[in-house]
Amino acid sequence: MSNRDLVVTENITLDGVIEATEGWFAPAGDEDDVDQSDVLAALQEQWEAADTLLFGRVTFEQMRGYWPLQTDDTTGIADYLNRVSKYVVSSTLQDPEWEGTTVLRGALVDEIQALKSNSGRDIVTTGSMTLVRDLIAAELVDEYRLFLYPVVLGRGQRLFAGATAAAKLNLVETRSFRSGIVLLRYRTA
Repeated sequence: MSNRDLVVTENITLDGVIEATEGWFAPAGDEDDVDQSDVLAALQEQWEAADTLLFGRVTFEQMRGYWPLQTDDTTGIADYLNRVSKYVVSSTLQDPEWEGTTVLRGALVDEIQALKSNSGRDIVTTGSMTLVRDLIAAELVDEYRLFLYPVVLGRGQRLFAGATAAAKLNLVETRSFRSGIVLLRYRTA
């Protein structure tokens, strides 16, 4: 039995797209015309509950190429990402080049079960579409936190694309924000 929860947090459209294309979402605080302070507060709650981030290589490299360079970030996101423990699943990445990062090269299930068995707070993964689908398929996800955007794209990669088994989820929270975004939290049954 694990000590820590593995939480998948995704920005998602009404039609299930999690691919960050078309400019349909921006990190909290980046949209000048919309007050997202309530979304940022929800993210800060998540940061306080988590001490570990888990990424696939592509998302990790995107984050590493952006957030450490944000010296005037007033949201706190850059500070959080720079100080939290980060793990990246990759068989090709040699030097993560981001302080506090460990590369996981072993069998995914073994690596994640080992992380979950360590003491600590939540392990959160975001983006990382291939990794997230692998975690779902291996039944390693304990909770989904979906920031549902009032947008329909009609195309793009979806969170549960290719799911091979039915999953029963229990709704544990809904929270709406001024921007029209809704947070949906589900626990696996």
